[in-house]
Parts: sequence; C-alpha cells; structure tokens
Amino acid sequence: MSLAFDNILNFRDVGKTVNDYLGRKLVQEGVLYRSARPDDASPADRTRLKDELGIKTVVDLRTKTEHLKQAEKRRTAQAESAALQARSAAPVQIPGLRYLQIKVTGRRLERFLLSQLSWWSYFKLIILFLLGFRTRAISLMSREVMLPRGLVGLGLITINESGAEIAEALRALLTPSSLPLLVHCTQGKDRTGLIVALALMVLDVPAAAITHDYLLSRAGLECEKEARLREIREIGLSAEWGDAPADFVARVVDHIDTTYGGIGGYLDGVGFDDSERRRLVEVLGA
Repeated sequence: MSLAFDNILNFRDVGKTVNDYLGRKLVQEGVLYRSARPDDASPADRTRLKDELGIKTVVDLRTKTEHLKQAEKRRTAQAESAALQARSAAPVQIPGLRYLQIKVTGRRLERFLLSQLSWWSYFKLIILFLLGFRTRAISLMSREVMLPRGLVGLGLITINESGAEIAEALRALLTPSSLPLLVHCTQGKDRTGLIVALALMVLDVPAAAITHDYLLSRAGLECEKEARLREIREIGLSAEWGDAPADFVARVVDHIDTTYGGIGGYLDGVGFDDSERRRLVEVLGA
C-alpha cells in the first residue's frame, strides 16, 4: 500500500511491499523507496522524507520535456493562489539530499525511435522542435512510433536501448552512504517500475511479487487519473499509457530470459557485472 503524503503520489517502501506480499523477509525494508514526482512536496512531506525516512538520495528518471512541463504547472499554480505561491516558491530539490538526474530514455533510445519515422515525419519533427512546438513534435512521435508498439513494447525497447542508463540507475544503489534512496519518474509507474523490477530480479524475487509491487501504482495514481489522461491524449497517446498493464512484469521477465538468457546475461551486456550484482544483493537482500 502507498504511504500517505500531502503532495507525493504513489509512494511506497519496495522492501516492505514485497515482504508483505510474500509473507517472509526477502528484501531489506527502509532502503529503496519509489514514488511519482516529489516536486510539490509540502513542508511536512519534506520533513518526513528527510528526517523520518532518512532518505539521502533521490534518483530522477525524467526527461527535459517533463521537467519543463512540471515547471510550467508550478508557475500556473503560483499565479492561482497565495497558498500555492508559497509552496511553489520553495526549491524543487530538498536541501541536504543528493540528487541524480538519470534520463533512462537516453540518446540511444531516442535515436532508435527517430529511426522508426519516415524521412518526411523526421524532417517535420525537427522543424517542430526548432520552432518551439515541443508538444506537437512529441505528439507526432507518439502517433507514429509509440502507439503502434504500446506501453509494454516501449518498456522492452528501453531494456534494449537504454542499458547504460539502466546500469547507472542500479549503480546508485550500491553505495551504503547514499541510502536510503528514492527513485521516481513522473508517475513512478513504468520507468521507475522497470528499474525496481530489474533490481528485484537480481535478488531472485518471484515475478508475482514484483508484479504486485508494480500494480500498486493503479491505486497510487487514482486521484490524478483523469488529469493524467488529458495530458496523455494531448501528446497523441491512448488511455493505455495511463494504466499499469497486468502483464508488464511478466513480459519484461520473458523478454530478458529469451533475448539475453536471464538477468545476469542482460546486466553483463550493459556493464553491470557480477561483482556489482553481488553488492546489490548485499545492500538490498534481507
């Protein structure tokens, strides 16, 4: 179950979620947390993150476009009321915490997605970006490349094309002085879910437990579902992209097993070697 915050959605302790589901302690609790964006955390939220939970590191998996969109929302909120203005005036980053920006949809993935466009669409997309029509450019990419592959399909492409970024995100968990750690994207659902799933696979957590953790995002994001669907449709995507597909984890596991021979083979290929995997087990394993 998600922990309750004023302005942070979809927050949970991954270890506790897995252990409660399994009825036994397999993952350390109070070490790895996940959530949606914490940008609008209230003063009480910030105190809880830093002092009560002791979080030392925040790993942000979002893109530049998402940061710009969130900043625009904050400016709108600032103009609407004095109460929101006070909150919006606070720095997004919480003083005293270490922040890592890891755009898990990295350049190699971007190049792959661009390569799927026709020459005319590619030219049109570049022009739209140059003219500042970022949302229209993303909508073009959504309609022609992302929609046909689906949400889970994009996750599998991310596994193939974003190995360096995935390894970097997992590596953030290896330094005890950086823990406890919070990993998030915009909704804390798919990119966050992928990183968490891969870490749990290294620990040999059963796929059913990983799926349980992933699907908690449905309830964790319910209160903003309609708003998110409007935003998703604005960039040319369907309602599927606002959901947490029941087969997400199963298809990730199957893809890694059939394509790479298992989690060890995949992580060896992206540079997260056996010694690092053993350290991850030491850090996260109960």
